[in-house]
Amino acid sequence: KLRAASASMASCCCPIIASFVSFLLVFPVLFSSAAGNGSTFGEEQLGLRRMKARLARVREASVKTIQGLILVILQSPDGDVIDCVPSHLQPAFDHPRLRGQKPEEEPAARPGNDHAMEDDDEEEVLPQTWRSSGEWCPKGTIPVRRTTEGDLLRASSVRRFGMKPRSAAARRDSTSNGHEVSRRQKDTATHAVGYVSGGQFYGAKASLNVWPAQVSSPAEFSLSQIWVISGSFGNDLNTIEAGWQVSPELYGDNSPRFFTYWTSDAYQETGCYNLHCAGFVQTNGRVVIGAAITPVSAYGGRQFDITLMIWKDPKKGNWWLQLGPSGALVGYWPSSLFTHLGARGRGGADMVQFGGEAVNTRPSGSHTPTQMGSGRFPGEGYGRAAYFRNVQVVDWDNNLIPAAGLRLLADHPGCYDIAGGQGGAWGSYFYYGGPGRNVRCP
Repeated sequence: KLRAASASMASCCCPIIASFVSFLLVFPVLFSSAAGNGSTFGEEQLGLRRMKARLARVREASVKTIQGLILVILQSPDGDVIDCVPSHLQPAFDHPRLRGQKPEEEPAARPGNDHAMEDDDEEEVLPQTWRSSGEWCPKGTIPVRRTTEGDLLRASSVRRFGMKPRSAAARRDSTSNGHEVSRRQKDTATHAVGYVSGGQFYGAKASLNVWPAQVSSPAEFSLSQIWVISGSFGNDLNTIEAGWQVSPELYGDNSPRFFTYWTSDAYQETGCYNLHCAGFVQTNGRVVIGAAITPVSAYGGRQFDITLMIWKDPKKGNWWLQLGPSGALVGYWPSSLFTHLGARGRGGADMVQFGGEAVNTRPSGSHTPTQMGSGRFPGEGYGRAAYFRNVQVVDWDNNLIPAAGLRLLADHPGCYDIAGGQGGAWGSYFYYGGPGRNVRCP
C-alpha cells in the first residue's frame, strides 16, 4: 500500500551531514577518494565544507518540501525529496557572474515553428516519478532534487561531487577516413554517436527513446544525449549537454533520469550535472532535473521518447533547453559561463553530437556488460533498439534544419554500434547501442 508523506515528515528529515556521527561516516570516504583521485585530504575537507554550505542555503531557501510516495515498509522506486526553492534563490545565482540576478524572461522567438506551450499542457512534457505524489511546487519556485548524505557517501570525490572526472577532458581524434570527433573519458568511455562539424551551429534538436539501461557497476554509467561543443579540445573546451542517464553513483539507483551538464574548461574545474553547482538557471516549476523518467520503453512493446532542443537566443546569447516537440522551456545556460559558446566569443558551436556513451571500467580485465541504449544492437530496429529521430541543427538565422552530412561513429562496434537512415516522418535518424561484453566484445 502506498501513501503520500506529509510536508512535515519531509522537512524533519535529518540534515545533510549535520552531526559528528555523520562526519565519521564520511571521513573514510573522504580519505579513500582523496587517495584515489589525486586530491589531498585537505582538498576533500574543503570540498565537503563548501558542499555543506551550499546545501544548507538551498534547504533554508526552500518554502515547501515534497516527499515522494513511500511504501509502508520500503521506499518508492526513487524516494526522492524535492525542495521548492524560490527561483531567484536557486543554486545558479551563487555563481560570481550571476549573483544578484533573477531568471531571464523566455525568448520571444524560438527556432523554426516551435512556440511556447500552454501551461495546462506542461504536465505531460516529461512524466516523472515524483509527480505521483500529487503535489506541486508553488508558483515562483522551482523543484530541486535534494542531495542527500547517501549521495555524498557514494561519490568518488566529495570535492568533485556532481562533476565528470578529469579524465573526461575531450581530445581531438581522427578516424581512419579523416573525420575528426571528440573523445571523452579517454579509454574508460565508449561512444556510438552521430555528429556534424565544419560549420557554426546555434543549437540542436532530436527525439530519443528512453530505456532502463543496465549498469553493472556503481563506478559506471550509461547515457544518451545531445552535445553542443566548441573550443580547441584542450583546456578551453566548452560543452552544453542534456539527455537521459543511468548512474548508480550519482543517483543511488538504476532508473533513467533526465540530466543536464556543462563545462567551459574541458571538464577540469567548471561545470556539473544538473543543479549541483552554480550555472544552469532553471525557469520551469514542473520539471525536476535529475529525477527519474517514467514510463520508459519496453523491449518489443510501447516506445517512449523525449524531445530535446538546445538553442542560442540570438538577442541575449543564453543557451536555452526545451522539452517536448514544441514544449516547455526548462531553463538556460547563461552566455557568461562560456568563452567559445558565450556572447563574447565566436558564439556558435563547432560541432554537435547525438548518441550514447557508456563508461567501461574493464572489470576483471574484460569489457563491462553495462548496456548502451536498450542493450540491443541497431540491427534489431524499432521496438528493440534505441534511436534518435528527427535529428536537426539550428543555423545562424535561428532556423531548424536537417543535420546535413551527419556522420556516424562507433568506437567499438562489437560492443556498441550505430546505423542510420534518412526519410519519411523520422527525417534523419539512427539506431545505436549494444550489450557491452559479448562474444564480439570480450
